[in-house]
Amino acid sequence: MDCIFCDIVSGKIPSDTVYQDEEVMAFRDINPKASTHLIIIPKSHIPTLAHLSKEQLPLMGRLVGIANKLAKDEGISQSGYKVVINCGRGGGQLVPHLHLHLIGGRYFFEPPL
Repeated sequence: MDCIFCDIVSGKIPSDTVYQDEEVMAFRDINPKASTHLIIIPKSHIPTLAHLSKEQLPLMGRLVGIANKLAKDEGISQSGYKVVINCGRGGGQLVPHLHLHLIGGRYFFEPPL
């Protein structure tokens, strides 16, 4: 399997890691869209949100909870932020490994349709 996020988890590719536990990792996006732009991933390879099994649903809750904690840590929880999950190529997902974008530190207008 050729997955850049799996390579980051294994340490083959360095990252600016801001959070890590046994199941989840978060790091700064290398092409940020705002002053805070973090990527939050499960360490296990799940290609897209559509591939999430019923047994893995609690993991999504952990990812969202970690996004909330990181928003506080990054100082963007009061001003507001986005948590974005793209699903599949047609949904804008560029890396085929389930991930959340935590984006904040600037004003966001209406989301694109």
